[in-house]
Amino acid sequence: MKNLLFILLLFVSFPLLSQGNDPQLAEVYYARGEYEKAIPYCERVFDRDPSKINFLRLLDCYNQTDQLKDAEKLLKKQVNTMRFDYDYPVMLGQFYEDNNEPAKANKIYDKLIDDLPDNANAIINIYNAFRAKNKNDYALQTLEKGQKLLKTSYPFQIQFADLYGATGQTEKMMEAYIDLLDKYPSYISYAQNVLSRKIDFTDDESKEYNYLKTNLLSKIQKDPENITFNNMLIWLFIQKRNFNAALVQTEAMDRREGGEGARVFDLGKMCLENKEYAVARKAFKYVRELGADKRFFYAAEMALLNTRYVEVTTDRNYSPQEVQEAIGEYEEALNRLGKRRNTLELILELSHIEAFYAGKPLKAIERLSEALTIPGLTDMQKAETKMQLADIEVLNADIWEASIYYMQIDKDFKYEPIGQEAKFKNARIYYYDGEFDFAQSQLDVLKQSTTKLIANDAMQLSLLITENYGLDSNYEAMNWFAKGDLLIEQHKFDEAFVYFDSIQTVYNYHSLGDDILLKKSSAMQMQGKWLEAVKYLDELLKYYQFDILADDAVFQLGDIYQNQLNDSEKASEYYRRILFDYKGSLYTIEARKRYRILRGDKISEDEL
Repeated sequence: MKNLLFILLLFVSFPLLSQGNDPQLAEVYYARGEYEKAIPYCERVFDRDPSKINFLRLLDCYNQTDQLKDAEKLLKKQVNTMRFDYDYPVMLGQFYEDNNEPAKANKIYDKLIDDLPDNANAIINIYNAFRAKNKNDYALQTLEKGQKLLKTSYPFQIQFADLYGATGQTEKMMEAYIDLLDKYPSYISYAQNVLSRKIDFTDDESKEYNYLKTNLLSKIQKDPENITFNNMLIWLFIQKRNFNAALVQTEAMDRREGGEGARVFDLGKMCLENKEYAVARKAFKYVRELGADKRFFYAAEMALLNTRYVEVTTDRNYSPQEVQEAIGEYEEALNRLGKRRNTLELILELSHIEAFYAGKPLKAIERLSEALTIPGLTDMQKAETKMQLADIEVLNADIWEASIYYMQIDKDFKYEPIGQEAKFKNARIYYYDGEFDFAQSQLDVLKQSTTKLIANDAMQLSLLITENYGLDSNYEAMNWFAKGDLLIEQHKFDEAFVYFDSIQTVYNYHSLGDDILLKKSSAMQMQGKWLEAVKYLDELLKYYQFDILADDAVFQLGDIYQNQLNDSEKASEYYRRILFDYKGSLYTIEARKRYRILRGDKISEDEL
């Protein structure tokens, strides 16, 4: 009796167990391409859960096994059951096309358009169903009839633009977006995002760019007060990097609106970021000349001078006359605004230019010493001023006076980034003086710095000392290298190169070889001699491509080609090389970001 009961239970439970395994078995057989075996399981799964994914898998099994009657029956059932899902009738039409029955297919498509409901969502769904199967003619008919049905109650310009863009009708696509913005200005960001992918702004002969510009100008002439089309034109000029034209248009808008220069100021900042210094100065001057009573007057004054500072210190492409002009502009501004707590930033920038680019370190030291007496300076402002003073004392060959300032900052801001920076710079003083053991002890502390940049710098200098100092025969070479390094900081480049060349002559094949080439490149970069800097980096990679400084050289080459020589293709090559040849490099994250930007990927603010 017990055995009989067991057998009965087994027969009852077997179908239940089988049903529980249906999804897994359907998945396994389908994934293996064993469609015949998969069909019964897929049918049972679809009966219990008639979702689209289960439907598509069952339909594919029927098609793969040439069970076309079953496939047709399944499709017709879904068309009748899911009356408001327009994917199914289009799939049924596609089924007939695939099986050489175009008349049946066209009948289904024509009926969909003939019976088009006067409902925007339904029209868009039918359009999307046709687009998914690449039936662009029917998609267009759907939109055209939908537009007639709904008249002006719903805009289909986005769908028209999407369709025109997909079928290569770029001019019609642009017209659709202009028409959309005429009625719905809030879509401006969406339109700009799509157009930025459809127009080649690097092509000077771009027909699309000229066509869009002409149409926007025409719209503005008819309605000069239309802010949307003015903003679109400014955006278009910026994409083309025609910043002068963008500035003219932005100033005109600001005057019409009776604004206070906010738009122009923002454009000036954008020009500064893109190294369009002349246009940035024009923008900031426009804002400044609106008057001292305007909101952005003081900011424009500061930005105007900062543009000069960035131009001189970043690109290093300047003449002595241009440096003097910059100094004159700063002195004029300080005379007008006064030497006070709020203008300390101008004093710091001016002293930097005087010391490092005009060859007047003593004048800069005097100016900074006077700045320390300005009433009301915060402790941080005093520390920043002392840091600048110390850096200039190094330049002026008084390294121990610099050391005093660095120690003061370290003591006052022991756990702050500025204090850790001062500690690192003070360790370098001892390194310059050949006291490598003491410098190393300071660097060991800084390797644990919470400031990543300082920790990395400390690690690099520590590694330099560790690798090249320790044996008696190496002390002289290391000492010469440190003296050469100091001379580069003092802008005495020829004297520095004498020490470097002496090491290579006296200590042939010394381990400092790659460090020397990197320092020589750095010296050329400081002078704005970018091609010579590239030459030394190329030489480093030729002889030391597997050494520890190779990734530094590769990244610097990418940076020079990107920001100084304006060769995006070469820059991309070097950033890509960091990603694939130097995967453990500290530059990996930054190289990946820059590579993606140069490739044209959209980078979110969080990623940046």
